[in-house]
Amino acid sequence: MKPIDEPDDFTVVEAHLAFVLPFAYQKKNLSRVTASLERDGYRFFSLDDRDSMSGIYPEGVKVMREELDQYFLPYVEQKLFPESAHDYGFKRFSKPVGEEFVLEVKDRSYPFRIISVDIVLAPFGIAFMTTRVELLTGPLPLSSVLDFNQHFRAAENKLKEEKGTAIRCPDGKGYENIHDFLLGRQAVAIKPYVIHDERLTGYFGSLPYFEDERMYVHAFYFTEPDADVADEQLFRVGRVDGLDSKGKRFISTTNGRYVEEYLDKYLHDRWAPGYYLLTTDYSFAAVSTKPREEMERPLAHFMSTHYYNFLIHYFYRIMLLRVSFEYSRLKWDKDEEYLKRLIQLITIFSSWYYFEHISARQEGRELGKKFREAFNIEVLYREVKDTLDELYRVQENSATSRMNLLLFFLTVFTVISGIYGMNLVIDDWKDDISWKEIESYGFFEWISLLTAVIGISMSIYLFITTLGRTLWRKLRMRWDDMDL
Repeated sequence: MKPIDEPDDFTVVEAHLAFVLPFAYQKKNLSRVTASLERDGYRFFSLDDRDSMSGIYPEGVKVMREELDQYFLPYVEQKLFPESAHDYGFKRFSKPVGEEFVLEVKDRSYPFRIISVDIVLAPFGIAFMTTRVELLTGPLPLSSVLDFNQHFRAAENKLKEEKGTAIRCPDGKGYENIHDFLLGRQAVAIKPYVIHDERLTGYFGSLPYFEDERMYVHAFYFTEPDADVADEQLFRVGRVDGLDSKGKRFISTTNGRYVEEYLDKYLHDRWAPGYYLLTTDYSFAAVSTKPREEMERPLAHFMSTHYYNFLIHYFYRIMLLRVSFEYSRLKWDKDEEYLKRLIQLITIFSSWYYFEHISARQEGRELGKKFREAFNIEVLYREVKDTLDELYRVQENSATSRMNLLLFFLTVFTVISGIYGMNLVIDDWKDDISWKEIESYGFFEWISLLTAVIGISMSIYLFITTLGRTLWRKLRMRWDDMDL
């Protein structure tokens, strides 16, 4: 085992932070959701509307429409940038904020400003809230910036090192957890339409398959010019390792070889040593040792083209986790129609949105590959497809066996009745039947009567259950939250 040789923190002279929170919303109320967002000051983001880009990025960052337009392959572009809020795809609503707050963590405090908030209404009832933040104090050591990220990204404070976190607002109001702060102050318009699962606790029950209830960190760090960036520091950036519960610098490994293997998997060092990109399952981060004036275009790309590259792959992961969660709750011998809906869901997802290559640029394809590895997308996709196929096969065999058994009994009754049965008592059924006549039946007449009654009853049962299953399927398709 190679021991850790952790160097001192490098100084972060400028940090551009964003935190991405996924949640589920009522897609069937899409028109109400969009109207509510627009009343609250959110504006639909369109490539044709240059004003929709103003005020939502940090000062000096210029996002060019042409770069967004040409970065993605055509069949992906039309889904990422729909022309209106009623088209299929990723409908983004942005709102400039500009308010200042203070994050308090035990004996530490971090003044910060929220620049803007995005609400992205993605397909299938999944949505993302992106909160862009800038720290108001600096320069800061790396550990302090990561400490801020570590606590701000926690939707609910459950772990020991997360306890004691609070946000203070300029109007004197305070929030004890980040989730209440974001949904109760920054995204009030969307809160009534967030889907709650009352059977599950934590993270307001919206995405029970959302991993460890923490937001994804999207961050660009500027160090002092020509600073030395060690592997251990890049590891901490990717893992968002800030300070421990005692306020000491924290790194989540003691093995130097583990750090090397981690960076081999997640580090994109095409532009090293002046510029590094990390794509991990916790954060998408850039570290630059070059001055800001030399990195204007990479910074703009990071907040525009790279952001969308990340977003669609993050959507892939959330979507696949959702399907995994749904089939884990199936009662396979009863939820036949719901399983068919799940298969329909993954089929539509695969054909409309799931693409191996989404970018027309080499760097975009390289980052896309990194995201797929970081989010374990290929493994999840194969697991979902194989499991649904196997569940459907088993369920089809079970349903076929039940139907064959029922048809077998009906055939037997039909044959018996046809050979000798119903004509023995059919004349008695032309007029009103009295119990005295039935009591006078002989042995074979009783067999005939029972055969006829049971056969007719089974036919009626088969008709009613088939009709009921069809009606229930239509009602479930109308009211369930599958959101195809």
